[in-house]
Amino acid sequence: MPHLDFTQPPFDVLSLAERQSIRKNTQIRYLAKDESLPAEELQYLYVVIKGQIEQLLDGKFVASYLGSNHSDHLNNNDWFDSRRLPESIIENSTQTNIDHLSKTETRQPYQFRASEDTLLLQVDGKAVDKISAQNHLVRQMLSDKLPERLKALQQRRSHKPIDRDGYNDQQEVQQIMLQPVIDVSLLPVHIVDANNSLFEAAHIMTKAGLKHVLVRPLNHLQHIEDTHIKNTHQGTGHLLGILTDTDICRAVSDQQNPATTPCQRYANFNLRTIKSSDEIGDALLTMTRYRIHRLPVIDHNGDVAGVLGQSDMLAHIGHHSQLISIQIEQAKDFASLDTAVELIGRYIRAQHQNGVKIGNISRMVQTLNAQVFTKLWQMIVPDDVMNNTCVIVMGSEGRGEQIMRTDQDNALIMRDGYTHPDLAQFADIFNNQLASLGYPLCDGNIMMTNPMWRQPLQPFMTQISLWFRNTDPMHSIYLSAILDSEYVCGDESLLMQVRAHLKHSRKQSDPMFVRQFARAALQFGDVNQWWQKFVPLLGGKPTSPDIDLKKAGIFPLVHGIRALALENNVLDVPSTKNRLKALVEVQAINQERADNLLEALEFFMAQRLSVALSTDDKHAREVDPITLTALERDLLKECLSVVKSFKNQLRQHYQLEIT
Repeated sequence: MPHLDFTQPPFDVLSLAERQSIRKNTQIRYLAKDESLPAEELQYLYVVIKGQIEQLLDGKFVASYLGSNHSDHLNNNDWFDSRRLPESIIENSTQTNIDHLSKTETRQPYQFRASEDTLLLQVDGKAVDKISAQNHLVRQMLSDKLPERLKALQQRRSHKPIDRDGYNDQQEVQQIMLQPVIDVSLLPVHIVDANNSLFEAAHIMTKAGLKHVLVRPLNHLQHIEDTHIKNTHQGTGHLLGILTDTDICRAVSDQQNPATTPCQRYANFNLRTIKSSDEIGDALLTMTRYRIHRLPVIDHNGDVAGVLGQSDMLAHIGHHSQLISIQIEQAKDFASLDTAVELIGRYIRAQHQNGVKIGNISRMVQTLNAQVFTKLWQMIVPDDVMNNTCVIVMGSEGRGEQIMRTDQDNALIMRDGYTHPDLAQFADIFNNQLASLGYPLCDGNIMMTNPMWRQPLQPFMTQISLWFRNTDPMHSIYLSAILDSEYVCGDESLLMQVRAHLKHSRKQSDPMFVRQFARAALQFGDVNQWWQKFVPLLGGKPTSPDIDLKKAGIFPLVHGIRALALENNVLDVPSTKNRLKALVEVQAINQERADNLLEALEFFMAQRLSVALSTDDKHAREVDPITLTALERDLLKECLSVVKSFKNQLRQHYQLEIT
């Protein structure tokens, strides 16, 4: 008899006693081709050993669950809880607008049918419930609440408890401790000879803004020979010594004359060093063990690359994103700005690998990117341009939902009456320099190099009014962009006036405008068509099983919520998260639906980031379900179901089935 694989979720978190209980309550269930599970057997958790189960809702295909015989690449056998109700079911409530229409949905359970001869393991639901009551990890993975199951996935990725609000500082610290010390901003190297006076050393320290200098011993040539002969271990017999401000204070306390006392007398030549390739954790251990505050960093050539200061290292560990921010601010040229941008990429990878919630990562990345854009604009334009213009970003960057460096979407709003002969040139340098930093140019030309996106305030607002009156599909795209706009730098009041004008134009627009605007959320195929790609073809030429996460998930959610925000005059906030919060406040949508929509969106974003980090696909739109774990496939199915339900609600609410 086949047994449950206790190395796979949701069974890999069970204790020995819980495993024994599950074994006692598990039996084999065989379904012939086209046979369905009867209603009385929809009280079990099932694991597909061999074969294939189709999940149906009102007779329509929803998903497939596969056994290991279908692909050598499946991470583990699929499982499903037959008791789980469809995510699209909404409880009757007093909510109005879009939620009111969901009351017509029937409360029918899923149906399960074998599409071929299938062998299942059938686990008694009562035994599962008993274990779930005591094991919160199992309870989360099997919850009928999508946010709970997504939290379980995050917890599994990080192998640590996840804060409900998402961010766990300790996770970032632990990842950073594995980075090489060369990643920390090192103090510059200043060397004096041992026979230089303490006064000369103090003068150098003051001028450089340091609290130490390195000291070259008098017999340094002999030290070099001895070092080569002895091959001394990391730093215990290194060529250089160190003199600190504390040493100088000690000399003064000893009533020594700084002008005549040589550094040799007070310098420490029993110097500890660390290799540039060593980990930050090793540096912290060395500093703690030997009670020292500075470590010279030795590169692969044996030279001193810099000095690692304890305060700088602790700042790097405790406030890594803040350190990137400081490096952006201190950038003097394009090359140093490029270095800071590369650190943002490392930051993203570290946070994602540690299971930090994608929404927290994206909002921090938005902040860091805005600092990059601000610094770049400051490098390019004179102060009067900065004071009389406003740089904005749009699209996913404006919403704070852009993690990877994909297409630029930006614009420049100018104060009415202000001109500068080089504005077009400044815009060209800005967009092209961003491209060289890894932010690709926009294929749709929604950038400040395009005169349409580089205008004085009044013409810009006149153009927005035109977009509300015209039915040109491109105007809806332009309007979507400006609705997602967020301030970067310059005179923020210019953007505030644009947002006020958006509200005015919305009130003046045709009542049917939002209906047409919302239609774009339905332009891509039904979720079922995407989910059927999970089913391997049993004959004929195979097709790609990849699912386009942007078309199938992200865009319908983002644009549908954008349309609801436009309808309800929620125009002050560009992010999907804040739009949902505002829509709940005006009772356009209920809290449970808002939570599910946001969780689904962030799941799709996280999967896109996983693809981008594991492949060379920088657009990272498609994911192959076969490469996912059973838990991830289950969550992907549920998130796609959320999208389907939301699209159905939009279709009914805006009567989009009526042409």
